[in-house]
Amino acid sequence: MIEIKHLETLTAIREAGNLQDAAERLSVTQSALSHQIRELEGRLNLNLLNRRTRPARFTTAALRLLTLADDILPRIRSAEREMQKLASGSTGRLYLAIECHSCFQWLMPTLDAFRLQWQDISLDLSAAFSFAPIPALMRGDLDLVITSDPVPDESVEYVPLFKYELVLAVAADNPLARKRFIKPADLSNQVLITYPVEEERLDIFTAFLDPAGVEPAAIRKSELTPMIVQLVNSNRGVAALPNWALTEYQAQDWLKIVHLGEAPGIWCTLYAAIRSEDRETPYIQAFLELAREISFKHLAGIRMAT
Repeated sequence: MIEIKHLETLTAIREAGNLQDAAERLSVTQSALSHQIRELEGRLNLNLLNRRTRPARFTTAALRLLTLADDILPRIRSAEREMQKLASGSTGRLYLAIECHSCFQWLMPTLDAFRLQWQDISLDLSAAFSFAPIPALMRGDLDLVITSDPVPDESVEYVPLFKYELVLAVAADNPLARKRFIKPADLSNQVLITYPVEEERLDIFTAFLDPAGVEPAAIRKSELTPMIVQLVNSNRGVAALPNWALTEYQAQDWLKIVHLGEAPGIWCTLYAAIRSEDRETPYIQAFLELAREISFKHLAGIRMAT
């Protein structure tokens, strides 16, 4: 009566937040998705969505099915990955580099899960802050690069992992904390704290300041997100960071988070760069699936990347 596709549909609705985005994620029309939900409701003789609210909310019955989905679907995916390992021989290597200073929050659990499922794959991780990782990928020194700065090349494929909003972290007593959103000119008298990356590869410049011809009063660099947040806390500057990187600090009354620009704000995409020839490699596909799955479990405020 209850099929795997039904559990996947309910999970997609929960993660996407609405029927339209869930339909896009499942590559079906919103009408087809709604029909599937009504079909299941007919089979169960229960309502799964409270359609009087906007967006529609899950009923108690749907929440019970989601509990079932959280138990069953990971086990099914794990079994599928095991079958992939049997079919592919499960040997190889996965050497990764990250250009994302705040990626460890979701990447470490992903790597742990990958090691358990692909024990015969040689796995290595390096921080690509002091070398050019994409040329290393093309040379074969690396197999995957986590980046938000794609450099088009026909030999490299950029697989979207998720979208995130770039927001401005400011001290509570900074005048910018009282603004509904930040305009580029608002940063002309501020010290901007950034990771040690070239300006042309930072979204705060390429997507926000440069188009407006605005420069911050000064730039200060720091490699670690906690150090950046402490500098903001002590009113030594402001910082543009991914929304999910600030989740653990949002409850602090000394930190305020302000949108960059009017709604919808500045949204960026995090990619996994791989060689085009490796796109169908089973363990790389498995890593990409795990990365998305675990990201949406661990990170708040991210969206599906299409």
